[in-house]
Amino acid sequence: MTAVATRGTPVTSPKRRQPVPVLVLAGTAFVVTAVLRLVNVDRSGDLFVDELIYRELGISAAQGGFPRTEDGPFFLHPPGFFYLEAGWGKVFGFAPDVAAGVYEIRVLNALLAAGTAALLVLVVARAGSRTAAVGAMAVFALDPYIIRQNNRAMLDTETMFWVLAGYLVLLTLTKDTLPKKKNVRAMGAGLLFGLAVLTKEHSALITLVPLLLAVFLKWGPPRRLLLITGSTAVMAYGLYFSVVAATGHLDAWWHAKYEGVNRLIGVVQESGFNAPGTPSLAGRLTEELTTYGSTYAMLALGPLALVILLRSANPAHRLLALFYLSAGLTLLYALGKGTLEEQALYLLVVPNLLVLAVAFAALRERVGKREREHAGQREQRRARHALLVVAGVGFLVAALTFSTASYAKGRLQSDDGYAQLRTYMAQHVLAGSAVTAADGEAAGGTSKWALKDRYRIGDWLTPRARAEEKVRYLVVPWKVIEDGYGRIKEQDARVLASQGRLLFSAEGRTYGTLALYELPLPPADAPPGAGHGR
Repeated sequence: MTAVATRGTPVTSPKRRQPVPVLVLAGTAFVVTAVLRLVNVDRSGDLFVDELIYRELGISAAQGGFPRTEDGPFFLHPPGFFYLEAGWGKVFGFAPDVAAGVYEIRVLNALLAAGTAALLVLVVARAGSRTAAVGAMAVFALDPYIIRQNNRAMLDTETMFWVLAGYLVLLTLTKDTLPKKKNVRAMGAGLLFGLAVLTKEHSALITLVPLLLAVFLKWGPPRRLLLITGSTAVMAYGLYFSVVAATGHLDAWWHAKYEGVNRLIGVVQESGFNAPGTPSLAGRLTEELTTYGSTYAMLALGPLALVILLRSANPAHRLLALFYLSAGLTLLYALGKGTLEEQALYLLVVPNLLVLAVAFAALRERVGKREREHAGQREQRRARHALLVVAGVGFLVAALTFSTASYAKGRLQSDDGYAQLRTYMAQHVLAGSAVTAADGEAAGGTSKWALKDRYRIGDWLTPRARAEEKVRYLVVPWKVIEDGYGRIKEQDARVLASQGRLLFSAEGRTYGTLALYELPLPPADAPPGAGHGR
């Protein structure tokens, strides 16, 4: 018997809810991430020495030629980020004040971070699911460690932007049916990887190395396309090298790279947790657990996600597994033998988040498929699927709750001691005065780069050196000295500071107490002295 609808009442089937377009999700990720990064971008993190150096390099790049400092052309890192800074400055201008100039470049990095969030959504949606992409977007937008790196005017944020863009293009070549312009796409991915290497050569370990492994293992796109991608990336860097050689800077380039490689492999330990006399990594992790606990928890789950993706037959999953594996092995080497610095973790945290999201989507799909295949055990399979979803959502909510609290704390507390110090000194200390900086490593320390535009800065710590240079002021970022990164031991710094009068101090997360002292001028015939530096 066939049911007949009442006249005048048409039979309608319920409409299925249309999923949100991926591009809308990516756009949302961009906007949310940008807004969160730009809130108090100037006061939420104090100046860092690398930011100050890179600002100077960006200004020099805008003037033409290779980026340079007062010591000459700079080749320790490739020029990608510095030319991007130059373009930004050409459009918006360069702030004459050092601190304001760094804050302007932080805005640029905030936008690069927003672009990275959008790319992360697109990659996870392509290799996993929209649901997993939304989770990855939320974590990236709020993760405290990721935010700290994005809010510093340094190389890593731009590097990861190009890396994810390259993998997004490369994933289109993992399908069974390849697109028509597959060679062009392979070259495009290679160009994007090349831009990453031209920003930070270290990125070759998470771009070119995974490509080589994929070629050897026959994973991911076809071998020929992988070779095109790798060759294009190498050619992009080769073009830069050719310009260096043609302009007569090959010796300076080689010297800088030799020093850089020695630092990378750990032959020279000038900075980082493996440097002599510095705090242990375990101590720092414990100290920062209340800030970066959610980041550490997700890193702990990374190996599990790796196993899930390696067991998958999906070529996109295996390619992303190689991406994460290369990042993890690189960091493990830095932990054991190389130079391990805090910013290096960013090149693992983002791949870790990516594989966690994709692995969760893959696991959900696998459980759902088994549920459909085993009708007799459907209720049991559904229970497992529900448990997986509950566990994933529960972990996500806990991580986001922790991250939100950490974000609010970081944005509400000011951490801009050097900007305050510059303002105070501009009003109370004559320009050109000699100032002793107690901090400083190979690069000279934050105090030098934050103040050298107005004052004569040096590490004149002995009585004789202070007498010869007529030094009347001492700057001490006490946390740097306490952690063993200064030019002087903590006990000697306290003895020297006790001889003077405290003029200014500011409290912040980055440097603890940042203090300025007025020192008595030693007699001209002062002895060298002991325990006051070199």
